[in-house]
Amino acid sequence: MLALAFLPTYARAEPIETEHLFAFTIGSDVGDVGERELEGSVTGRFSKRTGTYDAGSGTISAEFVPLPNLRTEFTGVVNSYDISGVSGFADQRYTAFGGMSADVRYRLLDRASAPFGFAIGAEPHWNRSDDITGERVGQYGVDFVAAADWEIIQDRLVAAFNLLYQPDTTRSQLTGTWSQESTAGIAMGLMAQVRSGIFVGGEARYLRQYDGFGPDTLAGQGFFVGPTIYFKLSERAWITAAWSAQVAGHATAIAGSLDLVNFERQQARLLFGVNF
Repeated sequence: MLALAFLPTYARAEPIETEHLFAFTIGSDVGDVGERELEGSVTGRFSKRTGTYDAGSGTISAEFVPLPNLRTEFTGVVNSYDISGVSGFADQRYTAFGGMSADVRYRLLDRASAPFGFAIGAEPHWNRSDDITGERVGQYGVDFVAAADWEIIQDRLVAAFNLLYQPDTTRSQLTGTWSQESTAGIAMGLMAQVRSGIFVGGEARYLRQYDGFGPDTLAGQGFFVGPTIYFKLSERAWITAAWSAQVAGHATAIAGSLDLVNFERQQARLLFGVNF
C-alpha cells in the first residue's frame, strides 16, 4: 500500500492478469484460448529445529489453453536434499528426478463480467521422494484448490484468496508400508502495480497437516508470511519471486512455538515463463 501511495497518477498501468502474479497463491485467470507457455520454478525450503536442512525442487512445465476458461499444464520435477543432523530425519544428500504432475484449472467467473474472478483446479501428481524427509518413496496425490480474486483498484491493486486441500498416499521404499496424510489451509495475496508491469506485495498462508485424509488427527500447523514481486519482462516473458517465513505454528508431537516437523522455518520461490 505504501508503494501504491507513491505511484504517480499519470503512470500507465497494465491490465492485471493474476495467472502468474503470485508465488504461493493462485489467481483465477487462466490465459487465452490457444495460448502456449513454457514455465519453470525453483523452490527452496530451509531450516529445522536442529541440524542442517536444505531442500529444493525445480520444475519445468508446458501449459496449454485448449478451450475458453480451461487451462492445462504438464510438469516434470527435480528434487534436491541436503539433510544432516535433523532430529527424527535420516541424513540425505542427493539430487534426482522427482516425479510428474498434471494441472487442470477451470475459471467459473471472469472478473471482466463478474464482481470477482473464481476458478477451481486439481493437480494429480506422482513423486519419488517425500517432500519433507527426502526419503525415497512412491507418493500419489491430488492438490485441490478454489481460487478467488478481485481488483480493489482497477489495474492498480488486486487481492487473491485460496482454499487448499492436498491428500497424499505414500509407500516407503525402505519398509514397504503405506501411509496417508493431507494438508489443508488458506492462502492470501495482495499485489500493487507500482510501475507498468511491475507489482509488489505480499502473501500469507495458514496450513494444517493431518495424519490421514480427514481432519481427525492433527499433526501440526504453521502460518507463513512474506513479500512477493512480479516483473513483466516483455510481452511474452515474466518472472515472480517470493520469500516466506513461518512466524507462528505448533507441531502436535513436539513442544515449541513453530512447527518445524511438518514445515520449514523459511521458504523461497522463483517462477518464470515465456509464451510461444
